[in-house]
Amino acid sequence: MKKIIVGLVVGVVILLIWQQELVSYGIMQAKGQIKVIWNARPIDDLLADSQVPDSLKQKIRLVQEVKQFAIDSLGVNDSDSYGSVYDQKGKPILWVITATEPFSLEDRKWKFPLLGTFSYKGFFEHEKALKEKKELAEQGLDTGIRTVSAWSTLGFFDDPILSQLLFRSDGQVANTIVHELTHGTIFVKDSLQLNENIASLIGDEGATAFLAHKHGAESSEVKQYQYYLQDRAKYTNHMLRGTNQLDSLYQSFPEDLTMEVKRNEKEKLIREIVATTDTLNLKTSQYQKVKNRIKSRKEPPNNTFFKSYVRYRKNLDDLKIELDNQFDGDIARYLAYLKEKYD
Repeated sequence: MKKIIVGLVVGVVILLIWQQELVSYGIMQAKGQIKVIWNARPIDDLLADSQVPDSLKQKIRLVQEVKQFAIDSLGVNDSDSYGSVYDQKGKPILWVITATEPFSLEDRKWKFPLLGTFSYKGFFEHEKALKEKKELAEQGLDTGIRTVSAWSTLGFFDDPILSQLLFRSDGQVANTIVHELTHGTIFVKDSLQLNENIASLIGDEGATAFLAHKHGAESSEVKQYQYYLQDRAKYTNHMLRGTNQLDSLYQSFPEDLTMEVKRNEKEKLIREIVATTDTLNLKTSQYQKVKNRIKSRKEPPNNTFFKSYVRYRKNLDDLKIELDNQFDGDIARYLAYLKEKYD
């Protein structure tokens, strides 16, 4: 028995030394996640608090309605998530880093035990995120950093509502909650793009179904949300076409082409892709702001910007066809099929 215990201890020590960076990252992420959960307030406390504005209480109740609808009508797995709210105090709390090769659309990937391979890496500390981004850039990679308004721990923890989400439109709140609950229902290891595209489709369709259930299929709430989805589809498809153009450009580069020429050709095409967003007939203020924000950048976006559209929405049309043609648009039946297929 002593030999077995000593062997286990030695094995753990070797693992800690061998995977020191990964273990350190895991501990850092666990600390950040625990801090969020520990400091989240139960929904019942907030609803009973006279200091909490009625507008926020209304959004909290909306989240509860969306979650119950998603369980009862869409077929997502039940969980204890979204039973509390974490006050972000108006500040982001999680930053996600992505990286790609400079002249191809190949992502830098990180492998995590049990969960598999991911093409992004999250940080609860901004300085550590910036440090990782800087190190990746020094390797010659295109890098990107963004904040997130929600995430799923896939059932490992009871995910709280992040307070910034409560300031979004009802349709966006519903979309986000359904999207994250879908992650807790279906997770395919080493298939990040499939996971995100499935969750994006169910989020889009599920939020529409919820708003129709709550307000009526012909209501202004449903119509406004559909305008938002239409604008997002126009903008996304434009960027996906741009991604294909970039891929073709990179593949056309001869081996002896200088780095300077490659960079110039790349920047020229990206600026052209961004400039031609003016041809899109966008109806909503949200996507007018998205378009203007990208156009106003001093530096054009890089490969990580375009790959984010691939990661979350490239396969949406194919999944939507499958949902409509094989399941008559029935989300619950489709989710049941996907759960069985990827069990």
